[in-house]
Amino acid sequence: MIENMANPFDTWALDREIVLVKLLNHPRDKVFAAWMDPKALAEWYGPAGFEIENHEGDIREGGIWRFDMVGVFEGRKQRFPNLMRFLEIVPNERIVMDHGTPEPNDPDRFRVTVTFDEQADGKTVLTLRQLHPSPERRRFVIGFGAVEYGLQTLDGLAAWLDG
Repeated sequence: MIENMANPFDTWALDREIVLVKLLNHPRDKVFAAWMDPKALAEWYGPAGFEIENHEGDIREGGIWRFDMVGVFEGRKQRFPNLMRFLEIVPNERIVMDHGTPEPNDPDRFRVTVTFDEQADGKTVLTLRQLHPSPERRRFVIGFGAVEYGLQTLDGLAAWLDG
């Protein structure tokens, strides 16, 4: 029996997972490229009605993307600082990152794995898997709309690719 699990992301657990899937009408190299450019990310990333303000964009293994999501939330304009740390990038196949706030020990940060599966018709199935630090945190983020906001983000990607 493991007494103390130092890192909640060492094992994948379904009770901490959120999975979002989107079929995109573009080849996977084009879909993957949309994730590799911080300027492009700022144009499509985030829920509907939010804007992205880039502060630092070094998208490579070991690099970070630091940005603010700015928009009206709960009836007032708010700013949400974000930091993604890129752990693994396999071109046109997979991106693994930790997503949280710029706080060094953000207890609510979560692991994100994005995969790009090209179909025979040239379309791409993008699967975005989030692994939250606890089942309670997963329930909390679902409660405030993480699934809907995530789907809006993928819709934004689709519209950006189509545009």
